[in-house]
Amino acid sequence: MSPISAVVRPGPLRDTAGPRDRGQSPKGPNSIPLGLTSRHTRQMSPFADRRDAGRQLAQRLKHLYGQGVVVLGLPRGGVPVAFEVAEALQAPLDVLVVRKLGVPFQPELAFGAIGEDGVRVLNDGVVRAASLDDEDVRAVECTQRIELRRRVERFRRGRDRIPLTGRIAVIVDDGIATGATARAGCQVARAQGASTVILAVPIGPDDIVARFSGYADEVVCLETPPLFFAVGQGYRNFAQTSDDEVIALLDRARKDFASAAAIDTGADPPLRDEEVRVLAGPVSVAGHLIIPENPRGIVVFAHGSRNSRHSPRNRYVADVLNGAGLGTLLFDLLTPAEERNRANVFDIELLASRLVDVTRWLATRPDAGDLPVGYFGASTGAGAALVAATDPRMEVRAVVSRGGRPDLAGRSLSNVTAPTLLIVGGRDHVVLELNRQAQAVIPGPCELAVVPGATHLFEEPGTLEQVANLACDWFIDHLSRAVTTG
Repeated sequence: MSPISAVVRPGPLRDTAGPRDRGQSPKGPNSIPLGLTSRHTRQMSPFADRRDAGRQLAQRLKHLYGQGVVVLGLPRGGVPVAFEVAEALQAPLDVLVVRKLGVPFQPELAFGAIGEDGVRVLNDGVVRAASLDDEDVRAVECTQRIELRRRVERFRRGRDRIPLTGRIAVIVDDGIATGATARAGCQVARAQGASTVILAVPIGPDDIVARFSGYADEVVCLETPPLFFAVGQGYRNFAQTSDDEVIALLDRARKDFASAAAIDTGADPPLRDEEVRVLAGPVSVAGHLIIPENPRGIVVFAHGSRNSRHSPRNRYVADVLNGAGLGTLLFDLLTPAEERNRANVFDIELLASRLVDVTRWLATRPDAGDLPVGYFGASTGAGAALVAATDPRMEVRAVVSRGGRPDLAGRSLSNVTAPTLLIVGGRDHVVLELNRQAQAVIPGPCELAVVPGATHLFEEPGTLEQVANLACDWFIDHLSRAVTTG
């Protein structure tokens, strides 16, 4: 089985129903998504029950602690799992009440989904392929709206749903079989304003990442058996969850720990908090700009993919920097079309030129033009940040690399004079050695910080927090110094 924590690319709504969705035998049951490791040779250790599965899943999600998360359980079986995740993250727990809209003669094939507040999403391709007219669609939706309202009234008992606007929605189920309901949940959470959608399940098929491409920003799945046939095979106790159990868990969550993650933090609202589009060379890239009141400086994030602004890890670090009075700009270095060519992720010259263009755009803004600038780079974005920092048109006051590849900056390393902090996990041995070699070449102030026990993605409890604190201290020191002496 394969441990999965993979970023997938959001895209247009489409039918991703695989062979299992259509009642056929799966092809290639041992295929593994590119870049994922396999544990298929290991005997599966079933989860004792949904609570046990939730606790194990929570361990894989601890890096989300304090990041503005709402945990959403898919009723009914997903709620006991979600409760354990929400308790570990001290995050509010809610149910995500959705209904898939199934083709009348093949109900398991969804042509859309509905959720609360009148949300409806349709897959036009499936509607056309199934030759459904407006009357067919209305008839199915009317039936499912009745059931949706019944479930909402049953589970919420007059309470409003927890708002998702601008928050990270972690959608939890006890496992994925066809995935139709979970895909509907992802669509509805996005339509309700979630900034990031993460699907987290204990068990699912080995093609789960591909199935949710275009629906979730990230997929976390603990177990993917090579011969997967049912969610229940991963549990020793897979008794049905009742409505009363769901209601009791929601009540307990509101009483015991939801207040610890109140949506209103009491902090002053930022001066700017907006989605932006920036012309970078021949393309337009998307970004998210936050400028707090009385900012000390601004940090531009660089990651070698188009999902940088949605990355939960980058957003966590950005939240810490914002809390310390630093502005942040998270943006996507690549467009969706460009990222399909994997070589672009390693095209440091291209990524660095995009970073330069975005930084020059930032300098034209009246609310940010005078602020000292720092770069935060991850993975190949670290190499791009170091190259961009040597551009003669730039005045970059500090650079921080998280698990990055500074070696990819090549000869530009010998021209880096901006104070640079290289943060690497102690168990990320290959990357650690590459960072040591880069540190020896950089002529400017350069420090190497090793986070003990951390692997490449800093998924271990407390390690990402150390990264954020190290980065914050580095930027506060060097960007604030730039304000007072520059």
